[in-house]
Amino acid sequence: MDLETIPGVGEKTASALTELDDPERALRDGDVAALARAPGITHGRAARIARGAIRREHDDPGGFLATDRAREVYREVLSLLKDRTVTRYGAQRLETIYPSPCRSRIEEVQAFAREAIEHEPTEAVLEALEGVEPLDRASDVRVRDRCLATRDAERYSEARDALPELSVEVVEDARGLAELARGYATVVALDESFAGVDVDGDVQVRPDALENPAEVVPERPLAFFARNRTSLRAAVAVHRAADLEAPCDLAALEDGLERLADDGTVAGDDELDRLTVAVDDLDAAASTAESVANDHLREAIREQDVTIEGADLLSLVERGAGVDSLLSRELADEYAAAVEAAREELVDSLDLDAGEAEIARRAFGDEPTFPVEREEAVVSRLREELTAAKERRAARLKRELAADLADQREGARQLVRNALELDVELAIAQFARDFECTMPAFGADDGERGEAGFAIDGGRSPLLDEPLEEIDPVDYAVSGVALLSGVNSGGKTSTLDLVASVVVLAHMGLPVPAEDVRLQRFDDLHYHAKTQGTLDAGAFESTVREFADLATGGDGSLVLVDELESITEPGASAKIIAGILEALDDNGATAVFVSHLAGEIREMAAFDVTIDGIEAVGLVDGELQVNRSPVKEHLARSTPELIVEKLAGESQAVFYDRLLEKFD
Repeated sequence: MDLETIPGVGEKTASALTELDDPERALRDGDVAALARAPGITHGRAARIARGAIRREHDDPGGFLATDRAREVYREVLSLLKDRTVTRYGAQRLETIYPSPCRSRIEEVQAFAREAIEHEPTEAVLEALEGVEPLDRASDVRVRDRCLATRDAERYSEARDALPELSVEVVEDARGLAELARGYATVVALDESFAGVDVDGDVQVRPDALENPAEVVPERPLAFFARNRTSLRAAVAVHRAADLEAPCDLAALEDGLERLADDGTVAGDDELDRLTVAVDDLDAAASTAESVANDHLREAIREQDVTIEGADLLSLVERGAGVDSLLSRELADEYAAAVEAAREELVDSLDLDAGEAEIARRAFGDEPTFPVEREEAVVSRLREELTAAKERRAARLKRELAADLADQREGARQLVRNALELDVELAIAQFARDFECTMPAFGADDGERGEAGFAIDGGRSPLLDEPLEEIDPVDYAVSGVALLSGVNSGGKTSTLDLVASVVVLAHMGLPVPAEDVRLQRFDDLHYHAKTQGTLDAGAFESTVREFADLATGGDGSLVLVDELESITEPGASAKIIAGILEALDDNGATAVFVSHLAGEIREMAAFDVTIDGIEAVGLVDGELQVNRSPVKEHLARSTPELIVEKLAGESQAVFYDRLLEKFD
């Protein structure tokens, strides 16, 4: 894949992406978390790169969201979706789902969404998801006690790339191997020509070492699984709670993780634990054994009366004998018992086996001394034996566990990816449930755009800050160009928001908040929000230019405009809006213009423009009672007319009747 063909990816970014293990997979799956691990790539940048890759795949020109308000609606519905994710990855992944005019992209996401909404976001699954995070590559592993050796410079470069955890050395002959063996616990020779070389130290000739990295550097898979143990265990729990088909043997994976310590070493092996404790406690155990012997001997001396006749004392003095000779002569049995107690203490406290015990017993000699002291040379040898045994067992266990886990590495990766993708699916499912959504229909399956315009039945705007049950459902359909009239606070802007959110979600390929929706595939969405106050001359000119560009476009645009008349004087506004609607109608665009000047605009338009109305059915205790669904071909009455009508009905005064006649 030529990464630089992705929109927004230049040479520098492409170079950073090649640092990833599998950039093509990450781009194909929209894996924002993986893309963000590339040097210098932020999560926001990663999401844009993923969208760029999707656009290239579907030949998507971009620019569907053509105005600020259209982009705001997208961000708002996207935020509602992201709020329903559990993992940070889920929120990032949703950013790769964007509104597109391309049929292939819409259908791709629709297929994903249809499966997603079948899921049930249970508490057990959501709780398990809380522990799932994207996997850490654990690329910082370094092994200091081993090295690779080769005669060949090309092999040297290959080895450095394949096993970066180890030092790689170039040697000429057996003498070079011998020198390396003095500095490393293990030397792995990569060249077949070294076979049969006899040198001191642990030198292994392994021409296949680069093809079997887990055998040479078991720390690599162990570090990966240790670093990601929490996430992997959580992903296992997700698969079980959601009854997902697992890409690996869950029981075997759990067993491997159970045998793994946080630092990447092997855990749960009794023999390794015994040796580790013995090495760590050796000095303390030897000191304790000395104390046992000396305490025993002191007690024996206190309890025994020793009588030495003058001739014997003179003989001892003449020979220069001291306490040791006295112990040997008078307390030989007690000394032997004290030494035996020390030996037993050392062997028992360290839980030594027969061979180790044989060395340990020599740490206290038979020759009487006081105080009793251990033989440091013997203790050092015992330490060497225990350490060597510990390292041999640890190395063997690491190789065995690494071999077991290495085969499951790709399955483990997929396990976590499945769990993270499930979070995205559950967010979509929860959104669909919360807003009682349905999948929209885009018309015929023959590749054409489908029926013109849109038709929404039972729609509820997700942008309203109200409980769903308190939102009145709206039915509204437009084919071509329409004016939307209605009283203040009657729901005209909310209707535009509903249409915009439905169209945005539909073109994202997601379910929409309505009972039924049919619409065409639009090329772009132009949503112009209500302006605050009359625009100055420069801003007015800019706005008119924008509509001039839009009016000369194709028939694939959806245009939503909220009270454009506020940009200038009412009389001029009606003329300008009428001219814009004429151009949009000529081009076959779909448009809804909210306006309080609907009647005036219709009179000035050169075609029979449709006027729909959100009708207020009356006033109750000063509150408007409104039918939120626009009535087709109906100019809605204004709020002042309703108030005058109410007053006329409550009073016999002719004044109110005369005012009411002005509205006819």
